Amino acid sequence: MEWENHTILVEFFLKGLSGHPRLELLFFVLIFIMYVVILLGNGTLILISILDPHLHTPMYFFLGNLSFLDICHTTTSISSTLVSFLSERKTISLSGCAVQMFLSLAMGTTECVLLGMMAFDHYVAICNPLRYPIFMSKDAYVSMAAGSWIIGAVNSAVQTVFVVQLPFCRNNIINHFTCEILAVMKLACADISGNEFILLVTTTLFLLTPLLLIIVSYTLIIVSIFKISSSEGRSKPSSTCSAHLTVVITFCGTIFLMYMKPRSQETLNSDDLDATDKLIFIFYRVMTPTMNPLIYSLRNKDVKEAVKHLLRRKNFNK
Repeated sequence: MEWENHTILVEFFLKGLSGHPRLELLFFVLIFIMYVVILLGNGTLILISILDPHLHTPMYFFLGNLSFLDICHTTTSISSTLVSFLSERKTISLSGCAVQMFLSLAMGTTECVLLGMMAFDHYVAICNPLRYPIFMSKDAYVSMAAGSWIIGAVNSAVQTVFVVQLPFCRNNIINHFTCEILAVMKLACADISGNEFILLVTTTLFLLTPLLLIIVSYTLIIVSIFKISSSEGRSKPSSTCSAHLTVVITFCGTIFLMYMKPRSQETLNSDDLDATDKLIFIFYRVMTPTMNPLIYSLRNKDVKEAVKHLLRRKNFNK
């Protein structure tokens, strides 16, 4: 093969904030605090969705899956980032990088599809309440959630396999906090236009399709809400939908900025990643999972009541 005489890389150096020790310490403290909030907030949502019988519905089943995804998605990337901030060794093996890419892509894709499923659930609940038990039976919503996980795993496996088959023989410096797929592809000493095209197609498919489902669902929901005469009848669906829409806009917005913004050829061939991209990455991986429990709990009376009930039970047992 053409690259046979080159040195084949077996590990990568994660640049992150190397050379800025004070910034590394600051980011470590901030990200660690937010990571603890992510574990506590999302863990609480998972706990109440399991323990409270009133929350044994499709909506809270999806919400529990979303919280579990947020914990897994953050742990797969942020935990290693935190360690690298305090460690002098900032290298990662090719196999470790592949695992990190696979988990990150799988969780991200699953979350996109799951948000689309949640929008459909809201549509059926509000626009077709009489048919809701039929459309959203236990078999149906469990299959929808499982399908989201399977789609995420398959898409991620395909992407990861295509990337690890590339020859890496130039430099081993990944100008990022983790093995982010675009940052890794730039290191390949081969034409990556095919990989970029596949990434664009899959990102479009698994981001725009759920987004289209969300837009259609909420257009029909808004029309249905305006038909409700009483303000009290409008309040509950409005608060539930606004929480979900806030999460969708935050999550999908950062995905668009990361993977679908125009990139000049100069940027693609540059060794320096724009600082904006790193900030977007931090927002996507840390801020969004931190905000999700707050968004759902502050705008949802059922969640508030379930948390209060859980705390009363805990105090009573003491």
